[in-house]
Amino acid sequence: MKNYVQPGNTITLTAPYAVASGDGLLVGSIFGVAAGAAALSEPVETALVGVFDITKVGSQAWTVGAKVYWDDTNKRTTTVATDNTLIGVAVEAVASGAGDTIGRVRLNAAF
Repeated sequence: MKNYVQPGNTITLTAPYAVASGDGLLVGSIFGVAAGAAALSEPVETALVGVFDITKVGSQAWTVGAKVYWDDTNKRTTTVATDNTLIGVAVEAVASGAGDTIGRVRLNAAF
């Protein structure tokens, strides 16, 4: 096809805030995980699909298959839908301890 551009698993976005490699970022309705570091307004390669370990709210238990949302105010994932953006599903259960701040998420790559 002469109009085909790329698979779209990763795209270059303009960082809406400073990010480190592995940080989540939300640009409009596009959520992804930064493949490298970028300062505010710099281009950053961003993965849109895959399974990632991402910072989550501590003291919040996750079950496998639970919907996961991005809290752009606090720059972390959560199972709370209100005022947050759906980004995927949990693929591992996570305990509810205050120190349980990493969750494994399969990104949904849908908007």
